[in-house]
Amino acid sequence: MATPALFDFDRQTMPDLPAEAVEHGEVFTRRWVVDLILDLLGYTPDKDLAALRIVEPACGAGAFLGAIAARLAQSCRNHGRPISDAADAVRAFDLLERNVAHSRELVEDLLHRDGWERDGVRDIAAAWVTQGDYLLQGDFRREADYVVGNPPYIRLEDVPDERMSAYRAACSTMGGRADIYIGFYEVALSSLKPGGRLGFICADRWMRNQYGRKLRQLVTRRFSMDLSLVMHEVDAFHDQVSAYPAITVVSNDKQGSAVAADAGRTFGETQAREFLAWYQAEDTRPCTTDAYQAARMPHWFPDEDSWPAASPARLAVLEDLSERFRLLEDETTGTRVGIGVATGADKVFITDDAAPVEKDRLLPMAMVRDTTSGILRWSGSYLVNPWSPQGELVDLADYPQLSSYFHRHGAALRKRYVAVKQPDRWYKTIDKVDHRLTDRPKLLFPDLKLTIHPVLDEGGLYPHHNLYFIVSDSWDMRVLGGLLLSEVAGAFVEAYAVRMRGGTLRFQAQYLRKIRVPAPEDISEGERTALADAFDKRDVKAATAAALRVYGITELPD
Repeated sequence: MATPALFDFDRQTMPDLPAEAVEHGEVFTRRWVVDLILDLLGYTPDKDLAALRIVEPACGAGAFLGAIAARLAQSCRNHGRPISDAADAVRAFDLLERNVAHSRELVEDLLHRDGWERDGVRDIAAAWVTQGDYLLQGDFRREADYVVGNPPYIRLEDVPDERMSAYRAACSTMGGRADIYIGFYEVALSSLKPGGRLGFICADRWMRNQYGRKLRQLVTRRFSMDLSLVMHEVDAFHDQVSAYPAITVVSNDKQGSAVAADAGRTFGETQAREFLAWYQAEDTRPCTTDAYQAARMPHWFPDEDSWPAASPARLAVLEDLSERFRLLEDETTGTRVGIGVATGADKVFITDDAAPVEKDRLLPMAMVRDTTSGILRWSGSYLVNPWSPQGELVDLADYPQLSSYFHRHGAALRKRYVAVKQPDRWYKTIDKVDHRLTDRPKLLFPDLKLTIHPVLDEGGLYPHHNLYFIVSDSWDMRVLGGLLLSEVAGAFVEAYAVRMRGGTLRFQAQYLRKIRVPAPEDISEGERTALADAFDKRDVKAATAAALRVYGITELPD
C-alpha cells in the first residue's frame, strides 16, 4: 500500500462467528483489502485526518477501524496534533453490543501501544464507536468526507418485520427482494460532503439485478462512479463466502473518468500495491497482468436500468462506442425493436392445419424453428387470428367457422387471466396483432441462443412471441443484419443479457436496445456491400471485420 500498516491486524485471531453474527451478515475483511480501499479513497496520513470525518457503518470486529486508527494516529503525529483533536474524526456503528465493546477495546489498545495516554484514548474509542442501527440514524447532514466498510450480507426479508418496514421507510432505494446493503449505499451516499468519497467492498449484484435499479439511478443522476474492482475469485475475507464481492468507489461529484477492473484468484497484497500504483497514476492505457485486468474509461455507463458486465478492456470499448454512436432503436431512423404476439394459449391459437377456420382468419407465423439455419424457412404454422386489420376483435357472428373453433376450445380460452379480466373478449390473444408488421421486412431474433442470430423475413410472416424483431424506415435490412451478426453487436448483448444454463443468452428487446450503431448514411458503399454479403453468407468473421471498420476500432477485446 501507499501507507504501511503500523500494526498487523490481519494476523490477529478473528473472533469465531456466533449465530448472532451470522444472522447479522458479518463477514470479516482481510487487512490488506482494507488498506487497499483506504488508499484508493485517499485516506492517508499525509493528510490532516483529524480535520476530516470518516464513517464506518457496520464496524463488526474492527477490521476497518484498526486501519483507520493507525492512520489517524500517524497523521496526528505528522501534523503535531494531540489525538484528542481526532475525537470527531471517526463515527462507527454496529448493532451488536459485543462488536461495539470489541472495537472500542481494539482502538484503545492500538492507540495506547502507539504511545497515547490510556485515559485519553478510552474517551476517543467511546466517542468513535456507537451502538446503533446506521440505517435508522436519521439525517447525517452531509457530514462525511469518507464512508468506508463492508456492509452486512443479508436479505431484507430475513430481518424482523418491524425493522424491515423501518428500513423500507428510511431508504427509498430498498425495493423488492433487496439485500440490506442497498440501504447502506443510499444512506452513505446521502451523507457525503461535496467531493466526499465512498469505498465499500460488497456484493456487486446491485449493478445488474432488478433490486439495484433505484440505487443505480441514484448513482447515475447524482454521483460519480469512479471504480468497480470485481473480486469474485479473490481471498478477500477471513471466512469463505459466496458473495460476488467488488470494491466500489463512488464520489459526490460530477461523473468523471471511471476504472473497471477484474481481479483473479492470484490477486493478493503485492498485486494490490501494483494495481494501486496504476490507479493513482491515472494511466489511460489498459493494464493486464496475470492477477488482474483494468481499464480507464472517460465516463461510467449512463444507463440506469442495468450496467454491463464484461472484461475491463471490453467495457472500455463498449463505453467508447456508447459515447460515439446512437442506440439501435431510434426515432430518427424509424428503427424499432419489438416482440411477436403472445396468445396465452398457443395450443389453441397456433395451428399447422389450414382447414379449421376461414382462410382470412389464418395469419402465417414465423416460429423459432423456422430460423435455425439462419435463412427463414417457413414450416407452415398459422395464427388463428381474432383481430381485424383495423386492430379490433372480429365479431364471431361474421365468422361461423372461427366461432365454432373458439367455442370448441372455450374452456381453455376462458380460464386465461386475460379472459377472466375481460370475459366479453374471452377469445382475444394477450397481444393485439399489428397487421402492418406482417408485410414489412424485419430481422428476427430467437429469444434463446448462444450467439446473436439475426434472420431476415423479407415480409409475409408474423413473429411468434419467442421471436424478437427489428423493423426500420431507414436501414437496408441486409446491411443492418450484417452489423448485428457481428461479434461487436453480440458484445453489447453479452454484456447486459441474462445467461441461462450452458451459457445460452436471452436476446430480449431490452438487451437488443443496448446495441449502438452508426447512422445508416455514415456507412460507405463498400462497407454496406461487405456487411450485406457477410449477412447473406452467415459469415460472422467477415461481418465482424466489416463492423470493426465501420465502428472505427481495431479489435474487440476478450
